[in-house]
Amino acid sequence: MLPLKGISVVSLEQAVAAPYTTRQLADLGARVIKVERPGGDFARKYDETVHGMSSIFVWLNRSKESLTLDLKDSEGKKVLDKILSEADVFIQNLAPGAINRLGFSPEELKKKYPQLIICSISGYGTDGPYKDKKAYDLLIQCEAGLMSITGTEETPSRAGISIADIAAGMYAYTGILTALFARKETNKGAVIEISMLEALSEWMGYPLLYSEYGGSDPKRTGASHAAIYPYGPFKVKDEEQVFLAIQNEREWKQFCENY
Repeated sequence: MLPLKGISVVSLEQAVAAPYTTRQLADLGARVIKVERPGGDFARKYDETVHGMSSIFVWLNRSKESLTLDLKDSEGKKVLDKILSEADVFIQNLAPGAINRLGFSPEELKKKYPQLIICSISGYGTDGPYKDKKAYDLLIQCEAGLMSITGTEETPSRAGISIADIAAGMYAYTGILTALFARKETNKGAVIEISMLEALSEWMGYPLLYSEYGGSDPKRTGASHAAIYPYGPFKVKDEEQVFLAIQNEREWKQFCENY
């Protein structure tokens, strides 16, 4: 039996971060009810490559149930409230402030459903000067500093996938699992807040330490590594390219003896 069988998750979700979280929970056996706005999750229309469906939507939304609710309408609010009354977890990543305006703020839900685990994913958190700013993966990669170490010396580059969204989704996923574990002992829910900027900034710990204690920032070195060698692409006979990844003296000795 899958470990989250019997756990019910309701997610008011769109794009990547929250859908990535709920897909992970669904893969572990949770029942995930994806709530979409009228017109549907806009990620449905990113492309039409998978038999007419968006590749990123197909990747993120397997194993879920889905319904559309107009939460600006009183009947839509009643339906969401009814399914939340039977849920273990509620997740949302709407635009800043939207969940409060709809009447489903984490504070109100905590009072109403004390055993509910409530997770909000935002771009920049719920306080501070950027709290009302919309977040996009490209901007977060810039603001967290990832693009300062990605690409070549001449050309900074974004990671080829939505890594800021995925980072936030993974922290939301582990936070929810931790809260479910704790609830077994306390019989109480939890309120979890995840921001994309904080999630990706935490992943930048190594470059920060390198800069702080090394006296210089890591350089953009393309597919090579700024501090480890040989680690990256190398031209060989006939101008073919191979990639080497050697991280210590023992591996280097084995490489030289065998090749």
